[in-house]
Amino acid sequence: MTLSARNQLPGTIKSVVLGAVMAEIVVDVGGHEVVAAVTRRSAESLGLAAGDEVRVVIKATEVMIDK
Repeated sequence: MTLSARNQLPGTIKSVVLGAVMAEIVVDVGGHEVVAAVTRRSAESLGLAAGDEVRVVIKATEVMIDK
C-alpha cells in the first residue's frame, strides 16, 4: 500500500500491551520511543508483536516543537 503521508519513520516494535479495547504499541525509532494507541482489533489484525519491523506513520493536524 502506498500512503501520501510524508512523515514515515522505520522502527522496531519494543512492546505491545493489549487492553480490553485499545492496544499500546511502543516502537523504537532510531533510539527514541514512539508510542501509538490503536484499537485492539487493529493490533491483532496486523499481527503486531515485539521485534516486528514497522513504519510509524504520523498524520496530524498539529505537531508541537519545544526548544
